[in-house]
Amino acid sequence: MNKTIITVVGKDTVGIIAKVCTYLADAGINILDISQTIVSGYFNMMMIVDMAGTSREFNVVADDLDELGRNIGVVIKCQREEIFDSMHRI
Repeated sequence: MNKTIITVVGKDTVGIIAKVCTYLADAGINILDISQTIVSGYFNMMMIVDMAGTSREFNVVADDLDELGRNIGVVIKCQREEIFDSMHRI
């Protein structure tokens, strides 16, 4: 398994989940876990995905999602699970 953490944060608008999930499905990236909430009009989503089924490089996916986020008015960040875990152990 090749796990990646994806976070999506920004002003809530229609279609954020649909657009992000459509990109992931088209890329062959499997969503393992997802949590989302809206607080005072701000959208926050965290996903754990498995990138083992995609032929796209991590950097390409991260750049694509960054651009997608800019197009829909949110910030999308990708982190490899091992880096995410290391950052939060300190």
